[in-house]
Amino acid sequence: MRARRLIAAASVAALAVLSLAACGQSAPDVAAYVGDTSWSTARVDEIYDDIQADFGEAVRQELGRTGVSPSPEQLRSTVTREDVLSLLVSLELGKRVVAEKKLQVADQISPEQLEAVLRVPATTEYTKLWGEWFDVLQALNQQLPPADLSDDAVMAVYQAIAKTGQIDSGLSVAEVRQAFGDGGFVRSATAVSAALQQEAERADLSVNPRFRPLGVPSFVNGPQGPIIYVLPYVDQNGPVTDISTPEPLPSSEPAQPTDPSAVTEPVRN
Repeated sequence: MRARRLIAAASVAALAVLSLAACGQSAPDVAAYVGDTSWSTARVDEIYDDIQADFGEAVRQELGRTGVSPSPEQLRSTVTREDVLSLLVSLELGKRVVAEKKLQVADQISPEQLEAVLRVPATTEYTKLWGEWFDVLQALNQQLPPADLSDDAVMAVYQAIAKTGQIDSGLSVAEVRQAFGDGGFVRSATAVSAALQQEAERADLSVNPRFRPLGVPSFVNGPQGPIIYVLPYVDQNGPVTDISTPEPLPSSEPAQPTDPSAVTEPVRN
């Protein structure tokens, strides 16, 4: 069996998600609340429609140069409304953690750098938000001390990546651990998860059932290039709830971001 070593370019997180009804916030035209911040369903639709319009135009131009007429399927991005809301919520929670812990965020990832990886034009608001999120996620990933590795955490990350179809599914814990090497990116992911989960609980995160399940958008570098995947939020029985939120590591200068275009080499078993 061939297993591939995967090294994260950005970490992932898992949060406790509350229903709108549970916290008394049940407006049907609101997609999610984080404290006093909220996003309407119209706002999510606006960002989503922007993606589809710019993506479709880019495909038309690209295929037009070859004389090929694109099909309706080719004109639609695979990004969903759930992806849009996942990004908005994760960015808000991440900013709150960064501010509370006084972490340093390096502004070094541009929409143009992410365009090919996201397969969404750099002109869209979605790609611009992704650039901001990547910087925040890198700060959390690099400045929070790594958590202990556990089988649950390893498998949660693995299963989320496997859903993309870009790595083998059905591997055992032992096989996944071997594929992930020292599991450094899972340790970082778990630390970020704990920090964001605590913030979600403090800010009374609530999500309209229409947009569930949400998750945290992330990169992982594979042998063929970066893979985008989403780790779904988990409830209080999930793998990260027993990990206390760590204090940030001392840093005298901004952490350097990982290049999302980096590619790792496969490892054969």
